[in-house]
Amino acid sequence: MAIKFRGVDFLEFDSLLTDEERLVRDTTRKFIEDNLIPIIEECNRAGRFPSELVKPMADLGFYGASLKGYGCAGMSNVEYGLVMQELERGDSGIRSFVSVHSSLAMYPIYAFGSDEQKQTWLPVMQRGEKIGCFGLTEPDFGSNPGGMRTRAKKSGKEYILNGEKMWITSGSISDVAIIWAKVEDEDNKIRGFLVETDRPGFRAEDIHGKWSLRASVTSSLSMQDVRIPESNLLPKTGGLKSPLMCLSQARYGIAWGGIGAAMACYDCALQYSLFRKQFRDQPIASHQLVQQKLAWMISEITKGQLLILQVGRLKDKDKAAPQHISMAKRNNVWMALECARMARDILGANGVADEYPIFRHMANLESVKTYEGTHDIHTLIIGQSVTGIDAF
Repeated sequence: MAIKFRGVDFLEFDSLLTDEERLVRDTTRKFIEDNLIPIIEECNRAGRFPSELVKPMADLGFYGASLKGYGCAGMSNVEYGLVMQELERGDSGIRSFVSVHSSLAMYPIYAFGSDEQKQTWLPVMQRGEKIGCFGLTEPDFGSNPGGMRTRAKKSGKEYILNGEKMWITSGSISDVAIIWAKVEDEDNKIRGFLVETDRPGFRAEDIHGKWSLRASVTSSLSMQDVRIPESNLLPKTGGLKSPLMCLSQARYGIAWGGIGAAMACYDCALQYSLFRKQFRDQPIASHQLVQQKLAWMISEITKGQLLILQVGRLKDKDKAAPQHISMAKRNNVWMALECARMARDILGANGVADEYPIFRHMANLESVKTYEGTHDIHTLIIGQSVTGIDAF
């Protein structure tokens, strides 16, 4: 039985949003309902990224939405977050694509690039004509990116890059990769480089056999003596702080996305519990244990909404610190995964069938809980913030 999303707002959350913010949210919600929901289960089964949506999402201003100029929409951070919420309500893989392209590819060019680099790349990336990816994680270095082995060596007016990157969203469909490498000539300082993916020695291969994010492209990257002009160095990058600044942008969007996935699971479970009847021909929603699960879900979703909205308001005032974003990402993704598990429980055997979106969200959220800082890493970021002691 098809269940149509009805919206989730227990505490008049919408009253905290401006008219513009609600319009952005509602426009994105309609796009997802009309264009992604009808095809997402087929995409998930086939492990297919719906590339047909790349251009329509560009037309709606989803790419680089919170950046100013270069054709970008110039949304507030709260508006951008509401876009991420609705995208992930559709599917985490689609939100991942937009998030990586925007926060991890366009943002570093915007924040660390030269004027020429910005003019060359940002307008075409905003229009979806060129796709970007972000190469930080390596096969042996995930939570500890500072240990990376990828190296860049200056040779005349070029840099030569060697190394491998792993778990890279959109790697094989990207036109440019933001590659983070230690520069041998600069005492192994970490710098960012624009690497066009058609350069000799650059190879991207898709990772198959995923049980999660199946509607998203995930790749490994390999660079063997890849030569790029020195003008491809992102000049304002320097040290691990630079890629971590990019990750803060993406983690912020993920925290909103978790709300969207949780909403989808909760609303589906609520509607199902009202029409599914067991014992005395009564809906299972009439039983205390089912109501306990629903009450937990709506309480945690509501708290998560208020948390990320406050972080968004702080971000719009340039007051959001990394630990604020870590708290939102850690809490909201954990909460969403717990909602997915409880919703699956309410649906019983139907919860594992892709007639309903719950198991897909649950599988996706297992990845989202890990990437862009694991639950435990964000715990340590918060712990360091409150104690002043680094426990990594």
